[in-house]
Amino acid sequence: MDVFYKVVRQEGFARLWRGTNAALALAVPTVGIYLPCYDIFRNWIEQFTTCNAPNLTPYGPLVAGSLARSLACITCSPIELARTRMQAYKEFRNGAKPPGMWKTLLGVLSAHKSANNHQNLQSYRIMWMGVGAQLARDVPFSAICWSTLEPIRRRLLALVGEEGNVSSILGANFSAGFVAGSLAAAATCPLDVAKTRRQIETDLSRALKMTTRQTLVEMWRDGGPSGLFTGVGPRVGRAGPSVGIVVSFYEVVKYVLHQRHINS
Repeated sequence: MDVFYKVVRQEGFARLWRGTNAALALAVPTVGIYLPCYDIFRNWIEQFTTCNAPNLTPYGPLVAGSLARSLACITCSPIELARTRMQAYKEFRNGAKPPGMWKTLLGVLSAHKSANNHQNLQSYRIMWMGVGAQLARDVPFSAICWSTLEPIRRRLLALVGEEGNVSSILGANFSAGFVAGSLAAAATCPLDVAKTRRQIETDLSRALKMTTRQTLVEMWRDGGPSGLFTGVGPRVGRAGPSVGIVVSFYEVVKYVLHQRHINS
């Protein structure tokens, strides 16, 4: 709340929505890749393990979530980089408008531009700066989230039975997503802080050499346990409702489309 108050007082209320266009540009392809791929991978894994290794079936959501999230993270990493840098932008000047998403990405590239075309081609990997830290954060997040969400969701839906409707599906999925997202966000907070530190690093040569392990060690050395869990409250406060909203609405859309298909 102290950070919230200071941002509003010093930079204005609208600053709280800084990077929203990049966040929306990130959310659409990320969810579009992530959730359908999760469904596909989970169904494949559960079908395979049910026939060949029934004891491994409960681990299907964990593996499917990790694979789907890895694919989505790698694909959308440049947009994530732009969003993080836009939210961390501080160089305000009178009459100057903060750069948008594309200008932010072009600024990252131009800062690393060279006269050598081969080096320019290699420099495009700066667009995936911090992707290792992002994978280190999001893959465990997804593994924890889905392995928690699926049992809760299935138990809640079992209570409703086959009489379930849109409201019951929305409620069950939102509740399960809220709990799972909150737990996963709290557990992976240090990795989220490490990812942010790497993506807002201004020294590009240092940023390319940084590793997630080195960043975590620096965070521990600078701030101890509290340094590792900087911002855990806002992260958990965002992740719980976010996961609940995304999963519940996704499942409702699937349910509605399925019912239309049956009725037709």
